[in-house]
Amino acid sequence: MAVKIRLKRMGKIRAPFYRIVVADSRKKRDGAVIEEIGKYHPTENPSLIEVESERAQYWLRVGAQPTEQVAALLKVTGDWATFKGEGDAAGSMKGAEAKKSAEELIADADKAAAESRETAQKAKSADEAKSAESAEIAPGSEEAPAEGETTEDAVAAATDEA
Repeated sequence: MAVKIRLKRMGKIRAPFYRIVVADSRKKRDGAVIEEIGKYHPTENPSLIEVESERAQYWLRVGAQPTEQVAALLKVTGDWATFKGEGDAAGSMKGAEAKKSAEELIADADKAAAESRETAQKAKSADEAKSAESAEIAPGSEEAPAEGETTEDAVAAATDEA
């Protein structure tokens, strides 16, 4: 009996995930299997690869042939190097980034909101200062103060009229 280590497709359309299985090579892709030895989720970021190393080593030792895809996964996890007796069996697999807790996410959102409020207040005070400067009447303009009247008196009169 020719035994293969291959992928068994599961999941929905456009949302696949796979199980790494040991099966008779004459069986259907998703048919009966001898043993399930791992999982592969390619749609996650980074991809999830879980292999029961002891069982994979056993099946490789007794002659099960991995498909190209499974061989690539075993190289990533380091199981292939272990089987071949090569030096570095660590593999090149990188783990997923640690997810932030709900409290950390809330604290980050509060911090961002406070920063945006501060920025808005600074912009508002700058706009108020600019409008106050433009409200002052410049000498030589059409509404120049009368003789004997100061600029402050003209501004006060203009604000009283408004």
